[in-house]
Amino acid sequence: MKVKKFGHCCLLIEEDGVRTLTDPGGYTDLDVVVRQSRNIDVILITHEHADHIHVPSLKRLLENNDCARVITNGGVGRLLDEQDIGYEVLEDGQSLDVDGVKFEAFDSKHEEIYNDFGQVQNTGFFINDKLFYPGDSFHDPEREIDVLALPVAGPWCKIGDAVKYALKVKPKKAFPVHDGMLRIKGANHNVPGKFLSENGIEFVIIGEGESYEFR
Repeated sequence: MKVKKFGHCCLLIEEDGVRTLTDPGGYTDLDVVVRQSRNIDVILITHEHADHIHVPSLKRLLENNDCARVITNGGVGRLLDEQDIGYEVLEDGQSLDVDGVKFEAFDSKHEEIYNDFGQVQNTGFFINDKLFYPGDSFHDPEREIDVLALPVAGPWCKIGDAVKYALKVKPKKAFPVHDGMLRIKGANHNVPGKFLSENGIEFVIIGEGESYEFR
């Protein structure tokens, strides 16, 4: 199994001749993804947040890969229906075979950002009983994992929790995903900016090399 990381959660996974692209969304250079993604068989989308799906880029990918099968859950499916994009639903406990490669779905609650904010349907995928990509969750599929795509950063993801998760599921190998915001200014400030300001607390962002005088 060969894994190429375009960025954040966008991966190109090659297994037994099947080429799978995951979560073409924000925090990834999608122009590069579109240019370099050819002969794609499957596009997996775990959930509808913008850092996991960018619809205009998905359309471009499908123009270049007209035989690609979009596999996702019903939550994303409703978004794709609005855009007349075809897809197949794969949800908890379901599996399908694509040219000898097995895809199995594991629904789990999106990890909490703040209360029910952002609580959309999240589906993790096991690919050929080797690689587990949980999406935005710390879901335990309760089986042996050869390779874990481990989320390491985000408004819902504390690194200590990520480490505890990996220690719990005990993969043979792991690599970091959901880390695009580590290099994007201000990416982690939207949630406190929204909820603190709504409760009368001014939230000030001080950028790199900038100063702010509090009075």
